[in-house]
Amino acid sequence: MKKIIIATTILAATCAFANPYAKCVSCHGANGEKVALGKSKIIKDMTKADFVAALKGYQDGTYGGAQKGLMVGQVKGMDEATMNEIADLIIK
Repeated sequence: MKKIIIATTILAATCAFANPYAKCVSCHGANGEKVALGKSKIIKDMTKADFVAALKGYQDGTYGGAQKGLMVGQVKGMDEATMNEIADLIIK
């Protein structure tokens, strides 16, 4: 059982590393089309600059509404290159 848990954890981490947006999908949808938890903006409709600014704002505490506490944990330690990579995946 312990080996299964470890293998699952490694697989999940590998998938998240391969696609930095992977951890966002459950709330924001596969294409950024969902209103996360019924409270967020639809991120695919944001500009790339606004999206990256929002993530930076979550990091430094200057952005966010009802889900601010949740998002701070999601972006903690995320660098600007990763933010831009996610923006490139989602925002067209």
